[in-house]
Amino acid sequence: MNVVIVGAGMAGTMLAIRLARRGHRVDVVERRGDPRGTNGPDAASISVGLSERGRAALRDIGLLDEALAHSVPMRGRIVHHSGRVTYQPYGADDTEVLHAVRRHDLNIALLDAAESVPRVRLWFGHRVTGLAGTEVRTQDRTFSADLVVGADGAYSTVRTHLHRRVGAELHQTHLDWGYREFTIPAVDRPEALHVWPGRRGLVVAHPNPDGSLTGTVFLPFDGDTGFLGLRDPARAGAFLAEEFGDLTDLVPDLVTQFLAHEPGSLVSVRTAPWQHDRVVLIGDAAHAVLPFYGQGMNAAFEDCAVLDACLAEHAPGDALAAFEARRRPHTDVLAELSARNFVELRDRVRSPVFLARKRIDLALGRLLPGWRTLYAMISHSSLPYGDALARARRQDRLLAGLAGLAGLAGLAGLAGLAGLGGVTLLAAARRKRSGRC
Repeated sequence: MNVVIVGAGMAGTMLAIRLARRGHRVDVVERRGDPRGTNGPDAASISVGLSERGRAALRDIGLLDEALAHSVPMRGRIVHHSGRVTYQPYGADDTEVLHAVRRHDLNIALLDAAESVPRVRLWFGHRVTGLAGTEVRTQDRTFSADLVVGADGAYSTVRTHLHRRVGAELHQTHLDWGYREFTIPAVDRPEALHVWPGRRGLVVAHPNPDGSLTGTVFLPFDGDTGFLGLRDPARAGAFLAEEFGDLTDLVPDLVTQFLAHEPGSLVSVRTAPWQHDRVVLIGDAAHAVLPFYGQGMNAAFEDCAVLDACLAEHAPGDALAAFEARRRPHTDVLAELSARNFVELRDRVRSPVFLARKRIDLALGRLLPGWRTLYAMISHSSLPYGDALARARRQDRLLAGLAGLAGLAGLAGLAGLAGLGGVTLLAAARRKRSGRC
């Protein structure tokens, strides 16, 4: 087939490589310039967390080793709160880790790999102005295709044109919080995601290969302690010192960096259908999610693998419907989990009850080979998102039932295995049954 992919981000280039290696001719059309020629803000973009789903997709196209060579392993969270620093491992052992990699670096590796495939052509500086059937028009060129893929992000132009020809639903939700990025100089224990959970804000920082961290501060847009209310340097400095403690000691120019740029916005997208008449959406164009589970890029890479498989198994028209049927229920679950994890990072990571449950899950994972936390199933496996949530709920019901049957003595014994007191575990079990944990 002749395939036109709109968007030369990570999903678009990943899919181009896969389809070209199957013998299809692929044109990748991108409205921006070639990012390989810039050292500007995009080059210093935020790091992203590469999980097992993303690693599997990169492994399939032979780029995993190159990606990992420029990454930093994240073995858990380091939580900074009230002058204390605590470590929360991601998994039961060292195999369950995430990898932080700069989005810009990974995109360049994918672009280089795509350009090396003879059947792929990259077209930068071409903004899509129209879509007629499978004919893609830019300001100065028309591309004819047998299949059009919209990989052009949360504000997708392809999606807009697709929805003009078919009855569609579109829900774009903008969080009332925004974000700003900044750099933290080299720190001790860099192989972790650092989290500063404040009462009125949140800071998350990914490690970089040079030992520094790329930090992101999340705050409401409005209010005295939101971005709009913190434009004065003195006021911003006082707030950041009060809310995030040792962060101001680690970053001497934090206020300068904080005020250097306008805050970005956070959007999630749910839409249906994803496909019609040989036009299909993938990645953020189909299902943009909030960044708090670290799965946006990984889910987009997984889309590429599933769409590639569906095209190999079915005629093109049937393949697109099969792709949407296989993926959309699971990305809907991911959207819910991503919103929920925002609350977890902001409020729960410092909670003794939350920490108790984490330790119980890790202990049960060592005792019972089939027991896995929801986070482990999402981040350290390729189990579909919906199946992972269903399994986690079954485990929750089982744990609640065991807690009710075992009594205080049994709970105390289990707590000993988890390194906890029986009273704390009992409280955790009761809170879990009441829906507050």
